[in-house]
Amino acid sequence: MTMKQENFINGQWVAGSGNAFQSIDPADASLVWEAKAAGPEQVDAALKAARKAFPAWANSSLESRLEIIKRFAELVKENADQLATLISRETGKPFWETKTEAAATIGKIAISEKSYHERTGHKESAMPAVGTSNVSAHLRHRPHGVVAVFGPYNFPAHLPNGHIVPALIAGNTLVLKPSEQTPAVSDFIIQLWQQAGLPDGVLNLVQGEKETSIALANHDELDGLFFTGSPEVGHILHKAYAGHPGKILALEMGGNNPLLVSNKTQDVDAVVHEIVQSAFLSAGQRCTCARRLLVPNNAHGEAVLSKLVEVTKALKIDRFDAEDQPFMGPLVSAQAADGIETAFNRLLGLGANALLNAERGEANTGFISPGILDVTDLASKGELPDEEYFGPLLTVVRYDSMEQAMTLANATKFGLSAGILSDDKAEYEWFLQHSRAGIINWNRQTTGAAGTAPFGGTGASGNHRASAYYAADYCSYPVSSIEVDALTVPEKLVPGIAL
Repeated sequence: MTMKQENFINGQWVAGSGNAFQSIDPADASLVWEAKAAGPEQVDAALKAARKAFPAWANSSLESRLEIIKRFAELVKENADQLATLISRETGKPFWETKTEAAATIGKIAISEKSYHERTGHKESAMPAVGTSNVSAHLRHRPHGVVAVFGPYNFPAHLPNGHIVPALIAGNTLVLKPSEQTPAVSDFIIQLWQQAGLPDGVLNLVQGEKETSIALANHDELDGLFFTGSPEVGHILHKAYAGHPGKILALEMGGNNPLLVSNKTQDVDAVVHEIVQSAFLSAGQRCTCARRLLVPNNAHGEAVLSKLVEVTKALKIDRFDAEDQPFMGPLVSAQAADGIETAFNRLLGLGANALLNAERGEANTGFISPGILDVTDLASKGELPDEEYFGPLLTVVRYDSMEQAMTLANATKFGLSAGILSDDKAEYEWFLQHSRAGIINWNRQTTGAAGTAPFGGTGASGNHRASAYYAADYCSYPVSSIEVDALTVPEKLVPGIAL
């Protein structure tokens, strides 16, 4: 299936005027989608369409907005297998996993509605009466206006949806710029929104690469931008918006996440299961994946590492539609796989010791097997690069004390997720108290996160605009009012006023 749609502006599919680009299946290098990118004129038209649609959408009733949004959820459910297949073709993720993404896309609607009411919406409280008049305090939330959503490739349906749905509920209008790696998924999603009855101009789509992103992010028409993606791009956006306090900016930029294995773990198999799920789920292409594994420098640590290498070496890696479903598929592109191979070899060159070599598949595909490197010596010398390796590459650091392990865990500019595997709750509580991260798990993979909780981190992982359940917070601004139902002269006048 080759998608032929391009940009969606004001209810119409519009050809781009920029450079042609393609989406390639990373399992076999076959073509999934191709079109021309949106040029500055398409970006401008999309933003103007969103601005024109904003007053009517913002002033429509919450019930009418939710009716359309819930219809979209029904359409996703009806087309879940088709959506999952398209995600798999563009990302390489196994079908079992992309089906869970389709389900999460549906589940986001009910969660976002609940979050809207709990965290924003309209709240009223009584105040002492003034004479014979009733006084009340009101807290309302208003949409920002026109916002842009920049989507990532690793969850091309679920993560943009996590911005789009709460933004629409709040009454914003939007322009979506998906990753250039996964344009077909967004085309399909937009078609479902169109079928759901979303008014023209409320949600627009511009496809493209770097030039399209720059044109959109720097446009004066924007009231806000919601970004999920690489730290490099996130920091560029943060600098660009530094002089615009009136624009809302929400950034989620990944992490160099630590997972600490305690001496107080009896079941080595259970420990290894959580490590594998933390480090290699989605071929390591989750921002919450464990990048650094901290193990005790003793026989227990050796047992954990020995079992980890054995299990990791046996992980099934195959294309998404293999009859015997794999644990993981290829990375999103041949370039991404090349990048992990380069990072692996660079660490070897710095002095790391390979516990398991990362083996590259065919050059025109994204296949690469997980690599595990012992970087204890580099960490002890302060020479371990603080980088997010977005793929199946795990570094191991051996520690001699829990205090040292905690110092190592916090030795990063990032702060998205962290985890500890321990049978001692007191150790977890100590770790929870000292860890510097926004998601801290105990005896569960670092990649585990609840949609009913906020999602975000500290440091270079974000700008304190947590998403998921807290997305409602950055989709609107508060308006507080004191209201009196009739004008009356107060019994006690302010000094200096004579009536």
